[in-house]
Amino acid sequence: MLNRTPTSIFCSRTYFGFVVLLALVLITDPGWAQSRKKNPASKFYVADLNGQVQIDTGDKIDDLAKKSVYNAQGTIIETKPKSNNSMVFSNGTGTYFDEDTRVEIKIFRQEPFTPNRNDMELEPSISQTRAFVARGAVGICTSKKVAGSNMIYETSHGSVNIRGKKLVVEANDAETKISMIEGEGTVKGGGLDLGGQNLKEGEQAIIRRVATGKPVTVTIIKIPSTERPALEDKVALACAAKQTVYFEVRERAANQNDASDGNPDAASGVGAFTPNETDQNRTAPITVNPANTSASIPAVTTVTEIFPVEIVPESPPAIPVSVSRLSPTT
Repeated sequence: MLNRTPTSIFCSRTYFGFVVLLALVLITDPGWAQSRKKNPASKFYVADLNGQVQIDTGDKIDDLAKKSVYNAQGTIIETKPKSNNSMVFSNGTGTYFDEDTRVEIKIFRQEPFTPNRNDMELEPSISQTRAFVARGAVGICTSKKVAGSNMIYETSHGSVNIRGKKLVVEANDAETKISMIEGEGTVKGGGLDLGGQNLKEGEQAIIRRVATGKPVTVTIIKIPSTERPALEDKVALACAAKQTVYFEVRERAANQNDASDGNPDAASGVGAFTPNETDQNRTAPITVNPANTSASIPAVTTVTEIFPVEIVPESPPAIPVSVSRLSPTT
């Protein structure tokens, strides 16, 4: 039998009392409850669409619709032949998906951000992006990234860690081309390439697998003059989409549909997003009990959501893109 001294008994009781007190504070303190709010679900907004484009949300496959908004993470976007679309992610990144392109948004997480921002060209908060381009071509136009953000686009041959700002990722069975129109990034050829190579403005990385079972090769050259006009057009379409919308955050009273974290087709249908629309692209409801709430006043349940705000230009913008220059992806 263990002999317990008065000192050890006192310490045990003190520790037990501290644990109980801490538990009571965590349960009753409204400030702690508010700090446990989940980050609002990151979104993308469909700025333009031509032809047929499908979205796989994990629950269903549906046709994408212009001016619709979706949770980004876990979705698969696929453009059909002779079709294309452009989207804006809630971190301010514009993208253009060429015809016959398939992109999987594996990760897109974003920290909460403050509304009424002054610099719309600056990324609103830290974000983490990881996308896989299975085939096709994607034009990318990023905002100025904040410290701590990370954006990686992968293909079956390699990947690029994007530091900004304008580039095109093209992938097919034979090779991957990454063309840096403006900015820089780090290109890696497969999982065994730990260090990678720096890709600078005006350069193109070509990643190929020379033989089955052999490591891929990464060759960096100047962007060929014959390819540059079409590449610049893809980036221009991504940047044009970026100028059509910005994102804000809001809190509001929750309703019975807010418990799910799905896509708009689950309840509200696919279509134009307005501030008053019932939208399921949001986090689960959080119950907040204010400190001065009396027993007769029910607890307030709120959700935080990211929503797009369309930008109406003062005059019609010039379209610097010639569709005839956009050759099909090979």
